[in-house]
Amino acid sequence: MRSRKLLCFLVAILIVGAGVSFAQTHKWTRVGANTFAQVKGNIPTAEVMKAVAKKYAGDIKMGFDQVGMGPLYLPFMDQLNSGTFTDKTVAVGDRFAWMLFRVGGKVKAWEDVEWAGKKPLEVFAITVKQDTKFYEFVIPKPCGNIALARTWEEAPKIVIPIPPATCDLKISPAKVNVNDPVTIDMSGTQNAQSMSIDVLSAAGTPFTTHAFTPAAPRWQMKFDKPGEYVIRAKAVNPEGKVSENPCEAKVYVNNPPVCKLWTSCLPCEDYVGRPIVFDANGSTDADGTITKASFQLLDASGAVIDSFMDTEKPFTWEKVITKPGRYSANVVVFDDMGAPCANTDACSSTFDVTQKRFFFLAEVGGLLAKGTYTGYLFGRLGMMWGLVPDVMDVIIRAGGALPLYGDPWKSFLMADALLNFHLGPAVYIDAGLGYTSKEQTTRMNGIDVIGAFGVNIFNNYRSAGSIFAEIRMPAITSGRSFDLHHKLLLGFRYIF
Repeated sequence: MRSRKLLCFLVAILIVGAGVSFAQTHKWTRVGANTFAQVKGNIPTAEVMKAVAKKYAGDIKMGFDQVGMGPLYLPFMDQLNSGTFTDKTVAVGDRFAWMLFRVGGKVKAWEDVEWAGKKPLEVFAITVKQDTKFYEFVIPKPCGNIALARTWEEAPKIVIPIPPATCDLKISPAKVNVNDPVTIDMSGTQNAQSMSIDVLSAAGTPFTTHAFTPAAPRWQMKFDKPGEYVIRAKAVNPEGKVSENPCEAKVYVNNPPVCKLWTSCLPCEDYVGRPIVFDANGSTDADGTITKASFQLLDASGAVIDSFMDTEKPFTWEKVITKPGRYSANVVVFDDMGAPCANTDACSSTFDVTQKRFFFLAEVGGLLAKGTYTGYLFGRLGMMWGLVPDVMDVIIRAGGALPLYGDPWKSFLMADALLNFHLGPAVYIDAGLGYTSKEQTTRMNGIDVIGAFGVNIFNNYRSAGSIFAEIRMPAITSGRSFDLHHKLLLGFRYIF
């Protein structure tokens, strides 16, 4: 079937408050002649309407100016381009305020037009809003004219009552930490010209207010104190009427945890090499639970030298400090919302760690005495005092040696005073003087010069074990010869 060449495109029944005088009613009895716009197809679609709006924009503007309604042109075109229509029927005898058509290619306008056809006219209706007024336009399905509709009794412009505003309030998230952003969204509010909120504490004390517009219906805010807050919203329609539906929400601001730190040694005397326990189990959370604790150990300059995160109870950290000095321990606890404690000063401790300086000493091993390098077993006990920890110590010791063979060898005594020098964490040397009694009846007792070299097998700062090699030589002033009186020792030293 051949498509109609002329399709009626009648837009607009506008409801207005001001009347327009019409000299004579024009009877309109049929469609299809003198159409304002030609479109393809019997029923206009959204895309067809957009095409018509683009093609006939200038003629539509001219027609609106002819009927004295130029300000409605842009709102009308916006609605036409949106392609939003509703079906409606114009009864026989219904009248229009005016109608645009075309004669000889020129745009013409009739005022006070009555549909006088033989049956009701099917149309598409469009509502256009300007300021606080709504205008209704219609599009006859088989025609292409443009008209502003009215009923017989109504004025040329019919003002549709403005609907009441419906308030809609959304809060995200509903539970936050102090100073976390909260989004307040009123974009779901209907028929509002303006919107606003009042924020109150749980006790009803005003906290803040904010005004919204339909163009900017969202806002972010922060709360600097914990507790529950009430947000009450309202919306106002273009006539100034306030929304009546309930519009309220609550925000809960999390209480941060309260931190408490306990340290196993205060003061930490002689604690180099000993474990120190930092304990945050005394921390509490008023509205949740503690989920983790972050520990830091700082030196005297404030530099972090070690850290630890504990995510399970008990929230403790055991740390061995290997150097004396002043240290600070800091801990931050977090609750089940990830909020850190606010009282960080209460979870910081500064303390001095000193190193043990006085030790007992025991040595055992084998000894070769010059002569035929006869073997002995020796043992010594003593004391060690750290003059400069990990650098230099003073050793006082005494003991004896038992020969592995009989005459002419016999047991003898040793008593020494030494300086112990640390060459590193595992190596040391000894130097000093000692006294040795006779190892044979025919020999002499006297003063020895002592030198030793040792290597630590273990060292936990509270005790240490090492293997050492030692030589004892007669002092020049002792009157004893080196050949007959020097001794070589290899032994194990334990300090505790």
